[in-house]
Amino acid sequence: MELLEQGEIPWRKPWKSSSGARNLISKRPYRGINQFLLNSNPYGSPYWLTFKQAQEKGGHVRKSEKATLVVFWKWIDLKETGGAENADLVSVSGKVPLLRYYKVFNLEQVEGIKPPPEEQVTNLFTPIQQAEQILNHMPHKPDIRYGGDRAYYSPLLDYIQLPPREAFLSPEEFYSTAFHELTHATGHSDRLTRKGITEAAYFGSHEYSREELVAEFGASMLCAQAGIEQQTITNSAAYIQGWLRVLKGDKRLAIVAAGQAQRAVDFILNKPINDQQQED
Repeated sequence: MELLEQGEIPWRKPWKSSSGARNLISKRPYRGINQFLLNSNPYGSPYWLTFKQAQEKGGHVRKSEKATLVVFWKWIDLKETGGAENADLVSVSGKVPLLRYYKVFNLEQVEGIKPPPEEQVTNLFTPIQQAEQILNHMPHKPDIRYGGDRAYYSPLLDYIQLPPREAFLSPEEFYSTAFHELTHATGHSDRLTRKGITEAAYFGSHEYSREELVAEFGASMLCAQAGIEQQTITNSAAYIQGWLRVLKGDKRLAIVAAGQAQRAVDFILNKPINDQQQED
């Protein structure tokens, strides 16, 4: 729910995550809600283990690392376990549910344990020259970091985080995602000082929603500039439609967001910016 409130849909990503979360010792995959709980974390490794398991393997969890909860439950028969005297707990069938939870750590949070050979499937990545030029030649560009399983821009630390290029389903999906985050970065106070980035905005607010539209409009404009055949148009249209639905009462929303997106694109392309086009 926290990821959804941040505007991220953890089960819909334009890149291929590492193979499903599984326990490092047993190699068994986690099931049910545990897959969502574990895959929503920003780690690239699919392997998880408990604190005790890490110690038994000769490793140790780094200080200040936080565990992630996983749950286990099953029906137990009190008649078979000698607990039938607890009549108030016994259902009609004589069974009650047993719930347990465990704290696990991703292998990336652990030191001293060598990861096993990974069977991760990667996609052949062929750079698109025009898109690479846009990505590399932006003036006063934020730091772009690769790794993990999430894509986002950090206004506080002014950096962009992206999964590895080879994890994306296609080069077009990679550049579309990168351009979305790059457009966000133009709102930093050292660049265009856009309210959606410089001021705290809660999920679903006017500024938050407009900033997401700005980023998606900007990504579409940059894709067109790079000559990318917009294979991501369906995803972009659904994304934009969602934010327009939130603010459908604001008839100026799309126009204002597109104007700010154009200023962001001009900044990224190092073109003169016409301040008369800006509209707060």
